[in-house]
Amino acid sequence: MKNLLLITSFLGMTLGLFAQTDTISAEDLAQQQLDAYNGHNLEDFLKPYAEDVKVYTFPDKLSFEGKATMREQYQFIEKTPDLHCKLLNRVVQGNTVIDHEEVVVSKDRPPFNAIAIYKIKDGKIAEVYFIQ
Repeated sequence: MKNLLLITSFLGMTLGLFAQTDTISAEDLAQQQLDAYNGHNLEDFLKPYAEDVKVYTFPDKLSFEGKATMREQYQFIEKTPDLHCKLLNRVVQGNTVIDHEEVVVSKDRPPFNAIAIYKIKDGKIAEVYFIQ
């Protein structure tokens, strides 16, 4: 009986650990889209985003809504060979990730700094706020 109780307890703890690792973190979602952005892969870039993602110009001006519109708006990722986003700093607090970035669009133009704020809901990036 003691052995059965020990085995049951062990299995319960082990399953709990697996359940926790199935959930992708807010930071992982932000990194996943950044890696795809720098890899010029639009479809991989879109994977961490919710179907009804909302993209804002900070603080509250809605720029567009929905992953289908995002796909149209972000075609430049695959068409801009010099495009690169360097992460300068990242702050993670709960379901919010704030990235300070240096973005190069073309080697002929100076880079610019931007701040991106990602709000995570139900395991996807649901809202993005950009400050330039």
